[in-house]
Amino acid sequence: MKKLLFTASIFSSLFINAQSISLEEFATGLTAPVEIVNANDSRMFVVQQNGIIKIVQPNGTVNPTNFLNISSKITYGGERGLLGLAFHPQYSTNGYFFVYYNDLDGNVTVARYTRSSNPDVADPATEKIIINQSKPFDNHNGGSIHFAPDGYLWIVTGDGGSGGDPNNNAQNKNSLLGKLLRLDINSTGPYNIPPGNPFVGVDGADEVWAYGLRNAWKFNFDTVSGNVMIADVGQGQYEEINRVPLTQAGVNYGWRCYEGNNAYNTAGCAAQSTMTFPVAVYDHSGGKCSITGGYVYRGAQFPVLQGKYIFADYCSTQIGILNPNNSITWSPAFSGNNFSTFGVNNQNELFVAAVNNGKIFRVTTTSLGTQENENLAEIKVYPNPASKKVFIEGLKDKNISVEIINFEGRRILESVKIENDNSIDISGIPAGVYFINLKSGNLKSYSQKLIIK
Repeated sequence: MKKLLFTASIFSSLFINAQSISLEEFATGLTAPVEIVNANDSRMFVVQQNGIIKIVQPNGTVNPTNFLNISSKITYGGERGLLGLAFHPQYSTNGYFFVYYNDLDGNVTVARYTRSSNPDVADPATEKIIINQSKPFDNHNGGSIHFAPDGYLWIVTGDGGSGGDPNNNAQNKNSLLGKLLRLDINSTGPYNIPPGNPFVGVDGADEVWAYGLRNAWKFNFDTVSGNVMIADVGQGQYEEINRVPLTQAGVNYGWRCYEGNNAYNTAGCAAQSTMTFPVAVYDHSGGKCSITGGYVYRGAQFPVLQGKYIFADYCSTQIGILNPNNSITWSPAFSGNNFSTFGVNNQNELFVAAVNNGKIFRVTTTSLGTQENENLAEIKVYPNPASKKVFIEGLKDKNISVEIINFEGRRILESVKIENDNSIDISGIPAGVYFINLKSGNLKSYSQKLIIK
């Protein structure tokens, strides 16, 4: 193992925060890794987009024998291929696991396989198709699948592809595209519909748990907080992070009506008050282009990262941290690494993979103390609702960019001056719902909904 191959200090003029992120090279020689999963033991299973799943041992060595090879069943290339993997909660006894792939027709497919008598090899002849959903274009395939604490299989699908969701699949509750699905796969048939799915017997497909997603890459559960975390790739300007209690059904995440917090195509859309907007967004400045969702860190080795959502941007090769106040801290670039997925081992320690070079890195930090959490300044925007003035507390530097935008994405105030009393004059803005954005170069951003009365 190459120790401390990369070290990147994360810093910002908005806050005093000395923490740093480091990457240790852990495993090499993989082909287009797009998912990292554990089966509640010391092994890690790496999904390769070419249709092969490899096992990586705790010391970083890759088993020469494939765990599963279904390359003859999939369409591989671009955004298509073998994309997701989830082990049944009773995998140790029943040997069931589930994969998400594009079949030879490009259809979104979820299938169950069974482990063979060899614990390091699956039986490719045991395939049971759970879902086979046609889609009109080759991109926007989604691909994350996870078992939730409720024991049901949750599946995220892309909106069907092309640009701007021309068929508006994401807002069509009767389509399985652009959705978060929730299935009971403990059945003799393909699946049953779990109790609590919100559209059973009303307008919408029974399988749908939430809708309004463009191309979520990736999602997972933070069982400590009880939230589902979804990173949704934007159309062309904004990337978003969504955080919603996993018990909250029927959520509309807004696409294609909104991209992040900004209006995209609101023709025929429901009222904005019915939609759930992201807790954080970022734009494409600094070479950013596409979010790669990660995990809320729940390991024990690095207390300073505890409870923070760690993710990446594919193009800028930066790792981001979503802070407790929903601001984003960016690392400098880890050049040459297009990060495609994060994963955790059975100790909840965090790993990240680069699709372009087949490497997996252990995510670490050089700051092991907990005092940094105490020193992290919290931004507070108040009052909310507000009139005449809004105050911002927690800034260490007032030389930042402040803007207020409406729900149509139009900037109402730009480069606003923060007064000596930490206030911003909003007296000329009509009553309504807006977003206030704070930015410091490309390093840190903060966004919050603001109601002006």
